[in-house]
Amino acid sequence: MPLIQSWRWYGPNDPVSLQDVKQAGATGVVSALHHIPHGEVWPVAEIQERKNIIEAAGLQWVVVESVPVHEAIKTRSADCEVYLDNYRQTLRNLAACGISTVCYNFMPVLDWTRTNLALELSNGAKALYFNWADLAMFDMFILKREGAENDYAAEIVAQAKERHEKATEEQLAALSDIILMGVPTEGSVMIPQLLQSIEIYKSIGHEGLRENLAYFLESIMDVCEETGINMTIHPDDPPYAILGLPRVASSKEDLLHIINRVDRPANGICFCTGSLGAGGHNNPVEIIKAVGHRVYFAHLRNVLKDEQGNFYESDHLAGDVDMYGVMKELIAINQQRELPIPFRPDHGHQMLDDLVKTTNPGYSAIGRLRGLAELRGLEMGIEKSLFNNDLHDQKHTFTGAR
Repeated sequence: MPLIQSWRWYGPNDPVSLQDVKQAGATGVVSALHHIPHGEVWPVAEIQERKNIIEAAGLQWVVVESVPVHEAIKTRSADCEVYLDNYRQTLRNLAACGISTVCYNFMPVLDWTRTNLALELSNGAKALYFNWADLAMFDMFILKREGAENDYAAEIVAQAKERHEKATEEQLAALSDIILMGVPTEGSVMIPQLLQSIEIYKSIGHEGLRENLAYFLESIMDVCEETGINMTIHPDDPPYAILGLPRVASSKEDLLHIINRVDRPANGICFCTGSLGAGGHNNPVEIIKAVGHRVYFAHLRNVLKDEQGNFYESDHLAGDVDMYGVMKELIAINQQRELPIPFRPDHGHQMLDDLVKTTNPGYSAIGRLRGLAELRGLEMGIEKSLFNNDLHDQKHTFTGAR
């Protein structure tokens, strides 16, 4: 049973069409109703409308990414219960439309963070990039967070100061826009809002955020089990606490804590090789071996890091992540399942004709098409190798028996 090859699609306004998705060879679509404000109930009619559009194109809506967790839930503020009620109703509505896998993240305030959305590679393609000195420059001189300098190595602080002295106002504004950028189609976070949130999370801390995540999961598990929905938490990206905000899904230990703290089958993981692989403390192959029994969805991409931990998103099969090892484990897990696991090529280089098109950062068509093709070939090669080895072992056992 092969994995489900899927593709993230942002809806009718996505520059990449469903026809493009089909031509890339994907059969599954990963989508969400991004136009609905965070925390509001997703109506059945709107879910069904999106599903009908996807199915009319000959594709299947296999994963919702994401049903956002409202900040009131992450901080467990006074109106937390209102948003939990809304979340549970959205899950019921998704299940009523036949959708059973939901991806979410529990990163405070910000989603995935980069400092450059168009790093030019040697071949002319462009990639997403994260640089610690640029983040420190934003933190110290744009955000002006109290005590920010203490959160970075002396070498990074020195680089940040030097860069700030040379930076133009336009460069600083562009960096700020990139770091504060939200999910495409959903808008950005504002600096006053971010500073206010940093103060709130300062009192919550790492352990408090862990407990709030457990409270969220415990609050929805009954509905998940009643409806057959599996939740999959996306790892933090990058897998570090940044800008004074705690993060609780950044390592093997974190992911094990999450699935053991609320030890129910519907509490699962979206296994993102790029997010985990960006941390020098992580070995994605070891992690998937540890948590694979709860992996219900996978993001497959690669990263290349330097000595300081800066990283860019590399070709899917050429980076620090042992993609062969991850895919081999994923295939083995999939063979034990009744239903196949969906994966998607996560992000992709802006390349070829897409260099002159308007695209969502990381989500242009051709780079992801290349990534999916490479991953498809890797999966097929591993599967055939395992099958041939099984035949060889059977033949050897039969011959030996004679």
